[in-house]
Amino acid sequence: MMIKELANVVANKAGQVTVTSQIKSTCSSCAQVDSCGSGQIAKALPQAKLTLTLPYDIKKFGKTLEQGDCVVLALPEKHVLSSAAQVYLLPLFGLIAFSAVGQWLYKQQIVPHELIALGLGLFGGYLGYRFAKFNQEQGKQSEKLQPKIIEVLPLPTQAK
Repeated sequence: MMIKELANVVANKAGQVTVTSQIKSTCSSCAQVDSCGSGQIAKALPQAKLTLTLPYDIKKFGKTLEQGDCVVLALPEKHVLSSAAQVYLLPLFGLIAFSAVGQWLYKQQIVPHELIALGLGLFGGYLGYRFAKFNQEQGKQSEKLQPKIIEVLPLPTQAK
């Protein structure tokens, strides 16, 4: 499965294309938008735009992109889910594992106070966070999370 998004071309130079896409809030499509606090906040904040510069191979699509062209960007869903799992689960695993070790050390009377065991658990959560951040910054992982242009949509023909 792929996560797909429409984007408009704003610039094209030297094998790279700059595209912009409207960041959508799901709150605007909800039936409870008028009575929900999150919906009110979503209505009050201006809609943001995401701008990306991506590689573009003319040979692949057989067309030079120009400003105003519409493209479809795609991102593999499994890489997004894998990344989210790392970011959420590694710190949680570190917190639980180091807390368990801290409690065991306290029960064995190796550490004199339970606050040291608590501090050890917090340190494990921090280590899990740093490890997740390190994994996300690696070139291989960030390359997998780079959107790719999969389709160039034809411009609508104007009626004469």
